[in-house]
Amino acid sequence: MRLAELARNTGGAGGFACGLALALAAAADLVWLMDDDTVPGPDALRALLDARERLPGPPPVLVASRVLWTDGRAHPMNTPRAKPFASRAERVAAATVGCVPIRSASFVSVLVDAGVCRQRGLPQADYFLWNDDFEFTTRLLRGTTGLLCPASVVTHKTAAFAATDTDPGERFFYEVRNKIWMLKTRAPLAPFERVLYAGSTLRRWARTFARSRDRGTLGRSLISGVAAGVRTGPRPTGQVLEEAGVRVPEAQPGG
Repeated sequence: MRLAELARNTGGAGGFACGLALALAAAADLVWLMDDDTVPGPDALRALLDARERLPGPPPVLVASRVLWTDGRAHPMNTPRAKPFASRAERVAAATVGCVPIRSASFVSVLVDAGVCRQRGLPQADYFLWNDDFEFTTRLLRGTTGLLCPASVVTHKTAAFAATDTDPGERFFYEVRNKIWMLKTRAPLAPFERVLYAGSTLRRWARTFARSRDRGTLGRSLISGVAAGVRTGPRPTGQVLEEAGVRVPEAQPGG
């Protein structure tokens, strides 16, 4: 086991970028990414590996777990997005291993192909908080195959049972800025997907405002997030990690 300590708080995005960089440099073939408050079931990893190994055709780039809350309910914050317009052949192949095709996944529990990560890059460390997993997994899955594996079960021990449209207070800044950053970038989403996800994002933000008890804070965070998202872009991940005292090693080919 290796513990990597950063000299500066880079948020969850920086932590995942750093951990994945170290794994790639150590010649990993597969990397299992998890939140620090994720508790995997005893067969969670085995189920991910089985789905990957038994899928007809090329192995999937990504396999995600089914995420539950502490009381056994499906966690609404961590539901992978189904792949829009998945072909019948894709759906049938996924069904043969008890899975469904997906377009994005959460860092709560996801097994990723290290070779594709080397080709397509690390998570965006400058996101700091929120949307880093959405950006990263959609980037990996553009033109490739990803699966949700219901047989792989993990528990996400968040403080509350809440969805993505729950009032985040001042942290709404990161949701807004990062989503704009992502929609400005061509790599993760095709043009028609950017239109679809922009529309779903606006609907979710509207629900967040409708349910908020402090719309003033949300409004200020929205304005500052839009300004930052439009005027700036994320710094290179290597630069963010170096400023935190971690020099990203060169990724080594898998063995």
